[in-house]
Amino acid sequence: MDVVAGTLLVFGAGILELWAAIPLGLAINLNPVIIGVASALGAIVAAFLVTAVGDNIREKVIKWRYGENKDLKGSRYYKIWNKYGVVGLGLISPLLFGAPVGSALGVALGSRKKPLLIWMSIGIVIWSTGLTSAGYLGLMSFGVIK
Repeated sequence: MDVVAGTLLVFGAGILELWAAIPLGLAINLNPVIIGVASALGAIVAAFLVTAVGDNIREKVIKWRYGENKDLKGSRYYKIWNKYGVVGLGLISPLLFGAPVGSALGVALGSRKKPLLIWMSIGIVIWSTGLTSAGYLGLMSFGVIK
């Protein structure tokens, strides 16, 4: 597979899930820098898309799940949100939930778009760099990649 097609494949997988994009890039023997950049950009695009359309969906989900008069302030998620905020969500959700789910959760809890996207992007870059490095170095240590 050529580099352009592989990069686009990793980018597309990054839109769906960061955890899938990095092993895919390693499996098709892409350069680890390309893997990290393409997977991170894909995850950032996913976070942006979810955040861009999230407000309209948020209102519908809250009305469907909680009814007209209930809000999220009494929920367990809201208590965790108050403790860690947008910074905690942005840094840990790319690893635990994935960028689209983390963005949707942030929007559902009422985060403003700009700080949410900034912290999600920082978390995505950190985890993409760390996971790509760990995967590549792990394959090097087993002699799979030379």
